[in-house]
Amino acid sequence: MNEKLKKITQGLVQSLEDRLSEVQHFDNSPLPDKAEIAKILEDALALLFPGYYGRELSFDSIEYEIGLQVARLFEKLRAQVLREALHLCRLNKKSCQNCHQYSDQIAEALVSEISTLRDALELDVKAAFRNDPAASGFDEIIFSYPGFLAVAVYRIAHFLHQKGLVLLPRIMTEWAHSQTGVDIHPGATIGEGFFIDHATGVVIGETTLIGDHVTVYQGVTLGALNFPRDAAGNIIRGAKRHPTLEDDVVIYAGATILGGETVIGKGSVVGGNVWLTESVPPNTRVLVAKPELRITTRREIGCNLRNPPTLAPPTCPGKEQSRGAEKKAKL
Repeated sequence: MNEKLKKITQGLVQSLEDRLSEVQHFDNSPLPDKAEIAKILEDALALLFPGYYGRELSFDSIEYEIGLQVARLFEKLRAQVLREALHLCRLNKKSCQNCHQYSDQIAEALVSEISTLRDALELDVKAAFRNDPAASGFDEIIFSYPGFLAVAVYRIAHFLHQKGLVLLPRIMTEWAHSQTGVDIHPGATIGEGFFIDHATGVVIGETTLIGDHVTVYQGVTLGALNFPRDAAGNIIRGAKRHPTLEDDVVIYAGATILGGETVIGKGSVVGGNVWLTESVPPNTRVLVAKPELRITTRREIGCNLRNPPTLAPPTCPGKEQSRGAEKKAKL
């Protein structure tokens, strides 16, 4: 090996050895596999919406095909849950006597929940169709709406989060984030008939509570106003940091709503680009005051571009100045 590369390698190895008790992960329990988790989501979506995701199905062999998908999802999920369970036990220096049994139980619980998850997602599809006049039908929403995909992955991840898993649900929602531009923490609680229109740039924090029949547009942030800390200055984890949206709320594009004590009352509408850190009662409209518009002609704009401002900004030459310049040129 080249001597320079050898020295670089030795330095990298030494830097890892220096971090044995800090940020590192090697020679330890295997972590969940991100690529496998993406495949798990694809298998789960194929069970949730057969014919939309995965291979085409025929009713002549549907029981056989569904059986294969159930078995495949169960085996893949069990293996990844086991990886997380083993990792957490070894990280906390605990024995792994129940890890295999735990992974079996979680995998079985998810495949048993598919029908219930489908019922919830069908309400989300209907909410999208009801609220979006551009939607041609359910097929278009399931096939192509990024907001629906983000919500579908969230509902799978949220179920696993409620079962005590941490890494798998977060990897799932971050996969959806990379695919859709929607960042939903798996710990958030979202009611039925939820619709994210246009999707891109939506952020929904961990302790957000969202009621039924809520619509959110692109660029909306449901975030934390501040982070409560203990006497030593450490963040208190698990505290309510994100807002609550009650039933039938609509949040328009670019709005930012912050704070764990902030409650948007039932039936309220929050307009675009609103910055809100306080609660509003039910049936309230929150709007930004109309900004003052300044309209200029193209000629004025061109003049300003040709004559950038100095200490004394010049003005465009008038007609009289132009005529005087022409006479001087003829002389």
